[in-house]
Amino acid sequence: MRLDKYLKVSRLIKRRPVANEACDAGRVVVNGKVARASLEVKVGDIIEIAFGNKSVKVEVLNVVETYNKEEAKELIKYL
Repeated sequence: MRLDKYLKVSRLIKRRPVANEACDAGRVVVNGKVARASLEVKVGDIIEIAFGNKSVKVEVLNVVETYNKEEAKELIKYL
């Protein structure tokens, strides 16, 4: 699954265009490298997102195409 879509599905970022803009601005790092929105996300990847002066670091636990609000919490683990 593409990184921008995964950020939306996992509810880390609410809308896909916002996720796309964050990737384009270089605020999303996957496994220590600045990532583009088209990067394929895999189980075990470490995603770090810079939101202004704070940052969120998570590990990918699962990748699913369909989801609901309860399932979204099971897709990631905060580090």
